[in-house]
Amino acid sequence: MAEAKKNILTYEGLKNLEQELEDLKLVRRKEVAQKIKEAREQGDLSENAEYDAAKDEQRDIEARIEEVEKILKNAEVVDEDEVDLEKINVGCKVKVKDLEFDDELEFRLVGSTEANSLDNKISNESPVGQALIGGRVGDVVEVETPAGVMKYEILDIQRSK
Repeated sequence: MAEAKKNILTYEGLKNLEQELEDLKLVRRKEVAQKIKEAREQGDLSENAEYDAAKDEQRDIEARIEEVEKILKNAEVVDEDEVDLEKINVGCKVKVKDLEFDDELEFRLVGSTEANSLDNKISNESPVGQALIGGRVGDVVEVETPAGVMKYEILDIQRSK
């Protein structure tokens, strides 16, 4: 059997997943069980939309619980206090300059389960993340995108905390 893929997480990402799992198990499960109970009390289940919706929600919650437990089981937590600030790796906050548009951008490099472009958290597995990994201040990295090759100059590397 193939070894499960390691899920690289920052400490913050680990805590967020643990809190989500606790909420799903202790709060959301009870809420949906109550919805199912109330829908059952209405009688005929064959034409009961509330019952069907509650059962769908229950299935979704159980699937997410299973998914989060699997992520946590295979988690590898990056100790951000031990991140080498000489070169970029997961757990770094990176400031780069987009050489085409002359814009400064800031990214946090995280594992794929934590990636969120709206929060400027990019995955180490994304094209930009892969290009930045191992880079040093002053380096220019090229990223292949559907719109063409993007060039970023690495301006600064910090701990992401």
